[in-house]
Amino acid sequence: MSPAITPHAEGATIAVRVQPKAKRNAVLGERAGALRVSVTAPPEDGRANDAVLALLRKHFNLQRSQIALLSGPTNRNKVVLVRGVTPQQLSELIESSES
Repeated sequence: MSPAITPHAEGATIAVRVQPKAKRNAVLGERAGALRVSVTAPPEDGRANDAVLALLRKHFNLQRSQIALLSGPTNRNKVVLVRGVTPQQLSELIESSES
């Protein structure tokens, strides 16, 4: 099962579930329709959000301008926008990074 990926006018969005103040930064795979991500940053002043975007950018080899937080800035459940990709391309990115 893959995380919830939906089309967006600028690209595709993905549901992300974040675990702040974890032992390490990691993309943990899919669970309950969301991509699970752990970051060492605390959930204060947007530091965990910045860490999540940086981790996903590095993990999927994206440009800084290609990724943005659409919703959930103060929630563990977030929606991240990946610009310039179709939902199919984003799904393939996720699948290729898991193997």
